[in-house]
Amino acid sequence: MNNEDVLQQIRDKVDHPATVKELLQVLRIPRETRVTFKRILKRLVDAGHLIEIRGERYGLPDKMNLVVGRVSTNPRGFGFVEAERPSDDGPTSIFIPGVHLNQAMHGDRVVVRVERARDSDRAEGRIIRILERGTSAIVGRYDEDERGRGFVVPFDRRLVMDVEVPSGESMGAKPGEMVTLTITTWPTQTRPAQGRVFEVLGDINAPGVDTAVIIRKYNLADAHSEEAVAEALKLGSAVKPRDIEGRTDFREWPTVTIDGEHARDFDDAISLDKLANGNYWLAVHIADVSHYVTEGSALDKEAYERSTSVYFPERAVHMFPSELSTGLCSLKPDVDRLVQSCLMEVDRKSGQVVRYEMHDGVIHSHARMTYTEVSQILTDRDPVVRKKYQALVALFERMHELFAILNQRRRRRGSVDFDLKESEIQIGDDGMIEAIVAAERNVAHRLIEEFMLLANETVAEHLEKQEVPTLYRVHEDPDPVKVEQFEQFIGALGYALTAPADRLEPRHFQRLVEKIRGTPEEKPIAMLMLRTMQKARYEENPIGHFGLATRHYAHFTSPIRRYPDLVVHRSLRESRRGMSEERSAELREDLPDMGRHTSERERRANDAERELVAWKKVRFMADKVGDQFTGFVTGVSAFGLHIELVEHFVEGMVHVSTMADDYYRFVEKAHLLKGEKHGRVYRLGDKVSVQVIRVDLDRRLIDLGLTEILEAVSKSERNRGPRRSTARPTREARRTQVTREERTRRTKSTRPGPRERAFKKAARRKKR
Repeated sequence: MNNEDVLQQIRDKVDHPATVKELLQVLRIPRETRVTFKRILKRLVDAGHLIEIRGERYGLPDKMNLVVGRVSTNPRGFGFVEAERPSDDGPTSIFIPGVHLNQAMHGDRVVVRVERARDSDRAEGRIIRILERGTSAIVGRYDEDERGRGFVVPFDRRLVMDVEVPSGESMGAKPGEMVTLTITTWPTQTRPAQGRVFEVLGDINAPGVDTAVIIRKYNLADAHSEEAVAEALKLGSAVKPRDIEGRTDFREWPTVTIDGEHARDFDDAISLDKLANGNYWLAVHIADVSHYVTEGSALDKEAYERSTSVYFPERAVHMFPSELSTGLCSLKPDVDRLVQSCLMEVDRKSGQVVRYEMHDGVIHSHARMTYTEVSQILTDRDPVVRKKYQALVALFERMHELFAILNQRRRRRGSVDFDLKESEIQIGDDGMIEAIVAAERNVAHRLIEEFMLLANETVAEHLEKQEVPTLYRVHEDPDPVKVEQFEQFIGALGYALTAPADRLEPRHFQRLVEKIRGTPEEKPIAMLMLRTMQKARYEENPIGHFGLATRHYAHFTSPIRRYPDLVVHRSLRESRRGMSEERSAELREDLPDMGRHTSERERRANDAERELVAWKKVRFMADKVGDQFTGFVTGVSAFGLHIELVEHFVEGMVHVSTMADDYYRFVEKAHLLKGEKHGRVYRLGDKVSVQVIRVDLDRRLIDLGLTEILEAVSKSERNRGPRRSTARPTREARRTQVTREERTRRTKSTRPGPRERAFKKAARRKKR
């Protein structure tokens, strides 16, 4: 008897919310297993599979108009709950008004009663129960009220409630400092949440504090556990002779690593030769992390929980301790390193892999090259650098030849390459941005990327043919509804995908990318195209990768920083040694959860990296209020225009309230705002001139104004002259206004009227 069996029996045999006694009778539970049954019942309630209602009755949520899911709150006080198990005819997303949040906080797992539903996408409800709190640890700014009582304002604006800090629980934090606290008492209808500070991070402007805040906000594990570090230290720092036994020896092959200037964890190395038939013999050597990290070990458990390394501008949060990530597993030059190698014979004309081999190997890298140095050799043909690496120049030139062949092969099959300019931020010693420049993407970046893509495809195809279970990197076909909306937008700009939404292929997107390359509308169209496509993820089924236009794809090339790659390495090794049916069945059972977990962790890491960079950019713009910049409209909503500045790659918002020259109407399908009076249009991709109006450091937002509208409104106001304000006066202004009006009234009441003035004038004449 297990959870799934009991739940299925209830679904099949019980047609109403039932008491425990009724369930025991209907399901015919034997007397000796009734205690176990009641425990399972409790677990099903805790998990949200069953709901306990009045009268101690248990029912299925979807049968009672109830939905279980996690609440996502908005800083303005309302929330949404995404259904964990949406029924065929039930809502997938439920809007929760603020008054019906029932003290639920962002990230909580809750039960929602659906109260109004117009269709499957639009429903409204109220939270009736909190099943599980999202987190008990919160990072925020410590402050004190006028009576000296402490409280913490959460950094995450979606946590809309402040947390009280009782006397003696602040760890000596000073007002304004960033802290981390744990909630000791959850909020109720009559009192707020209370918590205890357990870490003082310091002043928000101090170096490194912003990174620490983001790490805490996203609940990223920073320091590695003592057990994991102890295991890493026990492995040593050098390859042992016994580890090399039975491996293919590639140490005499000319082998190099090519990475960024500041990289320290080297996953991959390349060897390349030309065969007698003119084909290329490419070897992609990847650090053999799976040799050292065994399943179930402390290193493995911690790596699975993290699932990925997270890269911030100032530092990285590694998946493995540095003893492995930048030590024993890093493919450093002039030392032996264990690898898993994918050797591929590539046809010199078609770029197809005509033969491949998989090996447990050992290499001895001859050089640690940077992207800049390889570009200087191949593109700039710098004589000094070419002389320095004279023995390797021929190797790099062969790489360049093969890159061109492979790149052309991918283009022919329709692989989509956006190749958009990305920003690179330069950080000073104080942790602040000194400059934001366009990231260089030279030929060295592109050729390494091409070799890694080929290895990933080859390994995926091999494992699929061998029917060995593993994790694949999948990218599904775009949503036809989104494609139709995208077609409407690009059609207004004179472009088209030239294919029906239900018969789209990657090559249709690729052709559009080539058409828009170098045009002003390139970036917004490419960004909207990305939003039209699905998100890539990890899954146990090899359903293909739409963006790369391939049926076979898995991540093999970065096991130091991605857990799915480690899973693929283990599958490869077991495919060579023979995987038992029992092991295969066990792995197939575990892979779905692995795919969901690692995909979620990847999204969390991306969000954390993106938010920290955006925050640093806001702080970089703090002293630029009043400055004017050129930008492009990268998003349009009913609230206004999202603008990316050309000069600094910084995003800001032109709120519709600042567009005071007209009433602007949002046309959603066309991604534009249109003025009702003048007909002025602002659409996605437009080049505009903007002025920085305000930099809100608390909300981490940049408010912009369109220069032409600001100037037009200012000129109009000057022409009209001073006018009476329609804004409601402040309390002080009202007090002044009342005093002035009272003074005028009193003056008028003591002034003589017309008849009285006439009598006084006649009396004066009489006196004369």
